[in-house]
Amino acid sequence: MKIHSIETFKLAVPLTKPFKTALRTVETAEAIVVKITCDNGIIGWGEAPPTLVITGDSMNSIEAAIQIVLKPYLLHKNLLNYEAVFQGLQTVLVGNSSAKAAVDMALYDCIAQNAGLPLYQFLGGYHDEIETDFTVSVNNPEEMGEDAVQYVQKGFNVLKIKVGKDDVETDLERMKEIRRRVGSHIKIRLDANQGWKPKDAIKIIRRMEDLGLDIELVEQPVKAHDIEGLKQVTDAVDTLIMADESVFSPKQALEVLQTRSADLINIKLMKAGGIYQAEIINRLAETYGVECMVGSMIETRLGITAAAHFAASKKNITRYDFDAPLMLAKDVIEGGIQYAGRKITLPKDSGLGIQNVNLGNEV
Repeated sequence: MKIHSIETFKLAVPLTKPFKTALRTVETAEAIVVKITCDNGIIGWGEAPPTLVITGDSMNSIEAAIQIVLKPYLLHKNLLNYEAVFQGLQTVLVGNSSAKAAVDMALYDCIAQNAGLPLYQFLGGYHDEIETDFTVSVNNPEEMGEDAVQYVQKGFNVLKIKVGKDDVETDLERMKEIRRRVGSHIKIRLDANQGWKPKDAIKIIRRMEDLGLDIELVEQPVKAHDIEGLKQVTDAVDTLIMADESVFSPKQALEVLQTRSADLINIKLMKAGGIYQAEIINRLAETYGVECMVGSMIETRLGITAAAHFAASKKNITRYDFDAPLMLAKDVIEGGIQYAGRKITLPKDSGLGIQNVNLGNEV
């Protein structure tokens, strides 16, 4: 089974409401879509959104990396020798993790289709159904409280709250308002997106603990490069601390794990460079007794389908952040995962289970 062609397309889908974090505001979900066709007729799909403030990848850089470097490397490669293909995918180009991730998921789509298995079963098959949280964008406390209530009314029992954009006192008011509005039965996670300094993070987390706000975990409280600061926070509070932007590669994961700088790790395909590297990160974490969450950027159901297949296949992945497609004004994907409120069902079709992507013009 050899790669016959690799095509890229641009995609843009508006959000129903702007998505705000400490790092950016997103109003339209943009992506480069990859279509890989093999000589036996199998077609694989992949997606990469631009996230300049996180991965450093833009629409133009993703397109260029695929067309100029990855496509020439991959054409005519035999996917029955996929270990060599994935090894080469990581070494032929430094960085550019989003471009690699889009190609990686399309390759896995082809390989699992050839095996006649849904990708989650090809990768391990631990679950065939999972549940996602829903994210509350960072706004004023009253608006965030209203949003939280709406999401709970729609059936979501785990909320991920974005903070870190302003001062810690405002963040504390946000959390008090949301907990007051949703009650004690809803699980709440915080994501500061690198927005706090270590001492401020310790201060606010301890205050939330003293107030009984019952926060399940705090994700990436400090700057990505500040592993020492991340450990300082982890050691100083009772609340679980999750590393996100601090962990792109297996090497970075190993540093966090060896130093016990976080209690949990958030794996994203766009950071890891795809499923191949994400599997290594999860195995490392499992060896150290550290559970993982799989999250995403603002992606369509294409990219989230690939992430969900990976996440559902592993026992050590215990948390899922796959709400992005529910924020989009329209659905351009045929096939793939299906939502019923917070529940996500994996497709039974082989590969990703994507039948088609309603695209714009070819790049």
